[in-house]
Amino acid sequence: MKLIDLTLPIKDHWRWSAKLHTQRTFDDYHFLLQSIELNLHGFTHVDAPLHFLPDGLSIEKVTPEGFMGEAAVVNLSHLGENDAVTAEDLEEKGKHIKPNDIALLRTDWPLKCDYMSQDFWGKSPYTSLEACEWLVERKVKAVGYDYPPDYVLRKKLSDPQYQDTPEENTTHYTFFKEGILVIEYLCNLHLISRDRVHFMALPLPIEGGGGSPTRAIAIEE
Repeated sequence: MKLIDLTLPIKDHWRWSAKLHTQRTFDDYHFLLQSIELNLHGFTHVDAPLHFLPDGLSIEKVTPEGFMGEAAVVNLSHLGENDAVTAEDLEEKGKHIKPNDIALLRTDWPLKCDYMSQDFWGKSPYTSLEACEWLVERKVKAVGYDYPPDYVLRKKLSDPQYQDTPEENTTHYTFFKEGILVIEYLCNLHLISRDRVHFMALPLPIEGGGGSPTRAIAIEE
């Protein structure tokens, strides 16, 4: 059995605070005591339906089974800056996707661009509406990405006053209303050698939370 860590390191970032606070040290105590201030939707994380649907489930109410199970790795590493993941791409590369799978969309974007840079977020591949609808038709239970999936993000980053619509957040708008969960900002998908693996990205049971940090793992038997 081989475990592959698909999780970005958590460190202070220009998009989100990830400040580690130290309350006690070994200078004055026999434990190191720390806390962290962390955005629930930064770094590798899972989204609850409540993140996008006002009446959706919060993260502690989503069963762990939603974020674990059989996963189909879809190799889209031919895509580069500002390229769309299309339904045609998925039709060609995702024939092995089955109902109730977790679809892992691999572009290798973290290898091409540092996630600490602005270009990672503003020039990434993105998921087209047609690709989202293709995944809905395949009845997947969750979708994970190694890139920021919604095109509108670059508009919001370039203009902080930009007022986006729900529909512009293509993946969230399409998937949550269909009961499909979302796993964002994976890495190391290139280290997976098979097109089907066991996968888990379990959330913390944060009461009322719209998401949670996660340690995402692929398991090759």
